Amino acid sequence: MHRSSAFWFLPPVVLGIVVAAIFISQAEGPARLEDSLVGQTVRTVSLQPVAIAPVARGWGDVDAAESWSAVSEVKGQVIWRHPDLDSGKVIASGTKVLEIDPADYRLAIVQAEADLAAFASESMQIDAEEQNTSRILNLEEARLALSETELSRNRDLLAKGVTAQTRVDEAERATLLARRSVVELKNTLALIAPRRAALAAQIDRTKAALARNQRDLDHTSIITPYDVRVTSVTVERFQYVNVGQMLVTADGVARVDVVVQLPFAVFRRLLYGTELVEDTLAAIRKGPSSRIEVVVRLVSDPTQTWGATLTRVEGTLDARARTVPIVVTVDDPYGDSNPPLRPPLLPNMQVEVTLTGRTIAGSVVIPETALHGDQVYLADTQDQLELRPVIEAFRQDGLVVISDGLRAGDRLLLDDITPAIPGAKLLPIEEKP
Repeated sequence: MHRSSAFWFLPPVVLGIVVAAIFISQAEGPARLEDSLVGQTVRTVSLQPVAIAPVARGWGDVDAAESWSAVSEVKGQVIWRHPDLDSGKVIASGTKVLEIDPADYRLAIVQAEADLAAFASESMQIDAEEQNTSRILNLEEARLALSETELSRNRDLLAKGVTAQTRVDEAERATLLARRSVVELKNTLALIAPRRAALAAQIDRTKAALARNQRDLDHTSIITPYDVRVTSVTVERFQYVNVGQMLVTADGVARVDVVVQLPFAVFRRLLYGTELVEDTLAAIRKGPSSRIEVVVRLVSDPTQTWGATLTRVEGTLDARARTVPIVVTVDDPYGDSNPPLRPPLLPNMQVEVTLTGRTIAGSVVIPETALHGDQVYLADTQDQLELRPVIEAFRQDGLVVISDGLRAGDRLLLDDITPAIPGAKLLPIEEKP
């Protein structure tokens, strides 16, 4: 019974195996696919030359460009004080703000002028004495000539025995007296020049004293040299002041300065693109003001701005930070003020200073993240990775300006590739710059 069942089961199985073998032997083999290289997907951007200007920002405090300190150059009592001479008041140029008692200096001037008048009279007297002495000398010289002639004649007569010795002695005595008179008069004339020199010295000394007293008299009036805003007054009316005593301090209102500390690399960036100079001292004297634009902005209210000028670079770096001190100047800080909407630019206000260098046209600029050391990643015409060395000019606001190594139309990779193997296949996706 069991053998009969197994016998009937085997034929269908064998038949199925045979049919399967036939189908397998007649079927086509599996399709063979060619192996293809798939590139890595990366973002790229086509480089185009742009115009960029180097910009630097710094902060500083406003300070008056001109400060005036009135120091007493004379001593005396303050007899007058300007009614507006108080801290915070603005006083116009050429205004007398204080007066020190000038009485002593006016008296000294009168005395010096009187001395000069006396010296002038003495000079006239010397001139008259010189003229009189010269006339008398002429007479005495004529008398001496006659005396010498008389003496010579008497000596001849004595030799002939015609006259006595006493006549000769009298003639000789008269001659000697005449000679003495002539010598004395010549000595008197010789002293005229030293007397004139001594008198001239006295006149010069008195004139100097007169000028000094006049100068002291002028200094009894304290006058503002330019438009100022008073910061402090240390003297009151009827107070006695001494030479060298501080009276008034004030700030000029025409200009204000701001000192900004810039890192040396940032300062060099501002000068990038300017012409090279051979004469360093001439360049320092000229200054960089013509190449850098400056805008001053109030920190407490950034909407308030003033145009400024870079006036100078101080001679030494900051001792601690090794930064470059830049001095910018704002002209007429009170000119367009309209408190409270627009305040004037006052000392000790904190401001932000923006310095913009000369615009550099045709610059190649890339993102800072696309620079890998001193090289960049590019996609070549075959969409393969190219590693190209470049020269960096400067960095600014997350961008890098390349001075050499890149040109317009290069496709720059914005993504990092690890590992970066030259010739690697890429699948570039262009992004808009």
